[in-house]
Amino acid sequence: MTDQAFTLGIEEEYLLVDRETGDLRQAPEGLMQACAAELEGQVSPEFLQCQIEIGTRVCTDIAAAREDLRRLRATVSACAARHGLSPIAVSCHPFADWKDQHHTDKDRYNRLAQDLGGVVRRMLICGMHVHVGLPDDETRIDLMGQMSYFLPHLLALSASSPYWQGQDTGLASYRLTVFDNLPRTGLPPLFSSFAEYGRTTDTLIELGLIEDTTKIWWDLRPSHRFPTLEARICDVSPRMEDALALAALVQCLMRFFHRLRQKNQRWRIYDRFLINENRWRAQRYGTTEGLIDFGARAIIPLPRAVAEIRELIAEDAAALGCEAEIARLAHIAEAGTSATRQRRAFAEARAAGRDDRAAMKAVVDHLIEEYHLDL
Repeated sequence: MTDQAFTLGIEEEYLLVDRETGDLRQAPEGLMQACAAELEGQVSPEFLQCQIEIGTRVCTDIAAAREDLRRLRATVSACAARHGLSPIAVSCHPFADWKDQHHTDKDRYNRLAQDLGGVVRRMLICGMHVHVGLPDDETRIDLMGQMSYFLPHLLALSASSPYWQGQDTGLASYRLTVFDNLPRTGLPPLFSSFAEYGRTTDTLIELGLIEDTTKIWWDLRPSHRFPTLEARICDVSPRMEDALALAALVQCLMRFFHRLRQKNQRWRIYDRFLINENRWRAQRYGTTEGLIDFGARAIIPLPRAVAEIRELIAEDAAALGCEAEIARLAHIAEAGTSATRQRRAFAEARAAGRDDRAAMKAVVDHLIEEYHLDL
C-alpha cells in the first residue's frame, strides 16, 4: 500500500445570496463567466440558478486540498462581490422558498426536471462530496460496504440545515429529507464484487432508465468518472476548516479499511436497517443525542464515538499528515455543528428584539461571516 493511492478531491455546492437582504439570487451570467475564466474548469452551475459548484484538483494530501479549496472559495467570493452577492456554504437557506427558484437551462438539468417532476423542484439543497483515490475496482466495492457503517457519523459531524422556509425543522440536517425523495438515494446496497455492482447498475442503463451511474445518488458510491470512492452524505460546512476535517476523516477511514483488507480482515457488516437508524439519529440530532454502537448495543455520546474513531485511525492520520484535522473533529463533536451555531445566531437576534424575519437575516449574515473565516 502506498499513501499516494489515497488521493483526495472535494466538491462543494454554495448558495448565492444578496449581501444586503440575505435573499437568494440567481447567478448572473457575468459571475459564472468570471469564475470559469479564473478557475479553469473547477467551477460549474448547479441544478438551480442560485447555486454554484466547485471541485478541487486531485490532491495528494490535506495540505494541498486546503490550498486549493481556499483558492476556490476566495475566487467565488470575489467574483460574487462584484455583483453585490456572497456565497454561503450551507445545505439549506434559512428562509428561501423553493417555489421561487428556477433550474439551470442545461441539457442534464432539463432532463432531470422532466424525469423527476415535482420532486426535483424542491432540491434547494447543497452538499459536500469527498473523493478518495482507490484504483482497484474490487477494493472500492469492498470498502463501500464497510464504510457505510460510518456514514451517520459523517452526517452528524457535518449537519448544517436546521431551517427550511423560515421554520426550525427540529432536525440538524433537513437536507436529507428533501434529497431522499429522489430515486436511487440513501445507503448503498451491499455488493459481493465489482461485477455484481456492474450487473445491477447496467440493468437500469440497458433499459434506458439512466444513461450512466452519475444518476445513482447513494450516500457513498464508486465514481463514474474517476477511480475513486465518493462519500456524498455530508452537509456542506460553512467553515472551511470543518470541511477539511471531514474530508480527512473520509480519507483516513478509507486507508484504515484498506489496511484491514491487506491483513485479510474487515469491519463487521451490519444490516442497513440498523445503519439507517443511526442515519436518522444523525439527521435528527446532529451531535447532541449520540449514535448507536451496535457492538456494545448501547447509544453512546458522539464525543466518545469520535474519540474511538480517532484511536482506530491514528496510524492513518499520521501516515497521511492530517493529525491536526482529525483532532478538530473532537471540537466539532463537543461544541456542535453549524446547525447549533445557526440556532444560536437566531436566538441571539430574537433576544436582541428582532422579529423572526430579521433574526433569519441574522442567520444568513452569520453564514456569510463563517464562509470567510479561513480565507
